[in-house]
Amino acid sequence: MRHNKKVTTVLVNLYAVAGVVLVLFPMYLTIVTAFKTPEESARNFFALPSSLYLGNFAEVIKRSNYLMYVFNSFFITVVSVAVIAIFTPMVSYSIARNMQHSKYYSFLYYYLVIGIFIPFQVIMVPLVKQVTTLGLLSKYGLIILYISFSLMQAVFLFVGYIKSVPIDVEESAFIDGCNVWQVFIKIVYPLIKPMTATVIIVNSLWIWNDFLLPLLILNKTKNNWTLPLFQFNFKSQYTFDYNLAFASFLLAMLPIVILYAFLQKYIVDGLTSGAVKA
Repeated sequence: MRHNKKVTTVLVNLYAVAGVVLVLFPMYLTIVTAFKTPEESARNFFALPSSLYLGNFAEVIKRSNYLMYVFNSFFITVVSVAVIAIFTPMVSYSIARNMQHSKYYSFLYYYLVIGIFIPFQVIMVPLVKQVTTLGLLSKYGLIILYISFSLMQAVFLFVGYIKSVPIDVEESAFIDGCNVWQVFIKIVYPLIKPMTATVIIVNSLWIWNDFLLPLLILNKTKNNWTLPLFQFNFKSQYTFDYNLAFASFLLAMLPIVILYAFLQKYIVDGLTSGAVKA
């Protein structure tokens, strides 16, 4: 029995090490190649750089209108996430406090949540056709789509979290003369900050790194490209210059890594708290 446990432990540890190497090795290649000169990469692609060469980053920004693509991604991500963080909690609060005694709110909740189980590939073609008909093949059309798609998951998370907030606090505020809006802004919204941070970072990661929706909606002109679209077309433009390509990848990662570093502590707190009934 002990022998079997030792074998299982060894296998689990080997599996964990293999997983860590599989994740970290591409990151290692990205970082070291971005800081190498082309000559150093030609000599030894896997070795560490002799010095921190910043010329690749300057060249990417200079030669490829990189800042324009950064602005496009930044604009789309910030506007989408801001609307999601402001309006989704309101919708979720109305549903969470009324669905038990209202068929309308109950139907609305399940109608939104069921969208989580529909693969995007099923609706991709009719979606593009509809967006084209409405003339929304632009950054603003993409923002509308991001808000619409995020509504399903965000409502599911917020409703579960709001249900765990004791209703006694709200009832005390109503007795003191607060209306529904004041109760939500002054009491409920501050209490659901962990879930709000969770929704912000999850959607920021998705929208900033998303490739498929921008490819379908924004590929009409280069001026509307986001960073993932730029990176997709980067290799064809600089076919043999992996130093520039990896420098562009590293630059694209930095904003979302910084955001994650500041907000990641809220993810577990938000998800686990919303999963437990008060």
